[in-house]
Amino acid sequence: MPQTFTVGARSLFVTVTAWVFILLGALASASALLQNAGLASFLLGLKGAHEPLPLLTGWLMRYLPWVVHAGLVFSVATLAAAAGLLLRLEAARRVFIALLSLAIVANLLGLWLQQELVQSLVDATLSHATLPQQAASVFGGFVTAARSMAVVMTLGACGLLVWIIRRLMSPAVRQEFA
Repeated sequence: MPQTFTVGARSLFVTVTAWVFILLGALASASALLQNAGLASFLLGLKGAHEPLPLLTGWLMRYLPWVVHAGLVFSVATLAAAAGLLLRLEAARRVFIALLSLAIVANLLGLWLQQELVQSLVDATLSHATLPQQAASVFGGFVTAARSMAVVMTLGACGLLVWIIRRLMSPAVRQEFA
């Protein structure tokens, strides 16, 4: 009995990946729009304040609109690339892989920033707190557990994104986009 191979047959992996990221992209885009609106009203309220912000807070607030806008652009680009992935467009597959790679880098940089920020906040809080040593060590244990869980979750998510990238770069999936 002869075997027939369908060149460019649609795989379940690409379809499911596309739909999952279409949903995630739509939710992220809606969230980013709400964040933009909330940030705009918050920054208008800060302009009327007479007290200057601390140095680090002022620096973060100055660049926060850029970060929020970049999140909006990234979520809309993910939505568009996932829709192109569903349509089996080769350019969309390449853009989607690039966006996933960028998400991995952003997650790892965000993890580093989170770890630095949590450490500085905990050090500053514990240096001024009048806690007994045993209570401070329990608090430190909770902080260590939370930081460890953040590392595990972020590395797990990055591992999942690497797996998706590898599958999208496999010859069988690339053949679908030919």
